[in-house]
Amino acid sequence: MEILIALSIIVLIIIIRGLRIVNQYERGVVLTLGKYSSTRQPGLTWVFPLIQQMIKVDLRVNTVDIPQQEVITKDNVTVGINAAVYFRVDNPERAVLDVENYRHAVAIYAQAALRDVIGGIELDVLLSERDKIAEEIKKVVDVTTSSWGVDVSIIKIQDIELPADMKRVMAKQAEAEREKRAIIIRAEGEYIASQKLAEAAQVLSSVPGAISMRTLQTIEKINPDPSKTVIFMLPVEFMEGIKSLAQFLKDKQGNE
Repeated sequence: MEILIALSIIVLIIIIRGLRIVNQYERGVVLTLGKYSSTRQPGLTWVFPLIQQMIKVDLRVNTVDIPQQEVITKDNVTVGINAAVYFRVDNPERAVLDVENYRHAVAIYAQAALRDVIGGIELDVLLSERDKIAEEIKKVVDVTTSSWGVDVSIIKIQDIELPADMKRVMAKQAEAEREKRAIIIRAEGEYIASQKLAEAAQVLSSVPGAISMRTLQTIEKINPDPSKTVIFMLPVEFMEGIKSLAQFLKDKQGNE
């Protein structure tokens, strides 16, 4: 009787110690005497203590940071770049059996791929096509990590640190570009204004004395203060224009 009680206690202990809970976002890779035997689905499961071992694998999206790397671009500019890698395990068996630490392996391989890809492009391309370059890095990393049972979802280039002298050069270049645009806009404005002045001159020349009246209006605007006196030397043609305008108005009234 005592032996049966002892055996029952031992069996109960073995049963309790072998109970495992696999969460919904996990899978349990079971090794029996060191060999892969099965993959347990979410829920309550049981493994034989001392004989079987269960390694849980998280299937959620993981993130690893690539620390800042000093990389030399194709045009020999040293830049500091850091990035983030988003990935998930899609084959738990491979993630456990084919690589020692898949999270660390993904981080190291992504770091090396980043240096290789950035080293083959110029600085201007790096600054203007950041998303395209990140996609190229992802493709390079995905080729290798897929054999580990890991799928790389996104690689994002976070910061690009430029040398101080390069920042000054780029600031001067941007300032020169802004000045260039301002000069072009000002020249276009002057060209349009000259066209409008030419059209106005044609209209004024078609009416006798119109140019003289325009001259009087301009003189009136020059000195709006009545307490001051301004003397203008007007040419004889101006007075003749006034006479022509008066005669034109007189003839027009006579015709009416």
